[in-house]
Amino acid sequence: MEEKIRHAIDESIAVHNRLYDVIPQVRTAAEMMTQCIAAGGKVMFAGNGGSAADAQHLAAELVNKFLRQRSPLPGLALSTDTSVLTAIGNDFSFDEVFSKQIQALGRKGDVFLGISTSGNSANIIKALSVARGMGLSTIALTGQGGRMGEMADCTIAVPSGLTPRVQEAHILIGHILCEIIEEAHA
Repeated sequence: MEEKIRHAIDESIAVHNRLYDVIPQVRTAAEMMTQCIAAGGKVMFAGNGGSAADAQHLAAELVNKFLRQRSPLPGLALSTDTSVLTAIGNDFSFDEVFSKQIQALGRKGDVFLGISTSGNSANIIKALSVARGMGLSTIALTGQGGRMGEMADCTIAVPSGLTPRVQEAHILIGHILCEIIEEAHA
């Protein structure tokens, strides 16, 4: 069992060490989000499963605080309203649960950050397409591969195909983004 634990830790460290390769994309995403908020816009997050939890986590870091007391910042997770999600899923399609919310809540100049470990989540791909069509800036937070990278203004692709390792890197990247945004708006 200890060997299994060591292996998981080693895998995670290896993926984290390869994140140096995506520093330029993380910087671009941080600049997009910081500029959006400075201009009076909001950042919307969405994902499925564990990525939905990450979307909620990151939105909470903006609205409440990350490291310091400050005024709330406009962050919104599109995965939290079960009535909206189930109504859209039932009446239309699960593929539209995020894109319809972007149509209702998004405004030109806002940022949409879609999270998917595979980079192929149909509802995130549709949301990215709708967001770009409406003039929102778009960020894809993915693992290696997938179609989302082609659809976003900025793609941060974690160099791994292992879902748990990608999710571990996603939350680190999300925390880095929140820290930079918070420092810019303290």
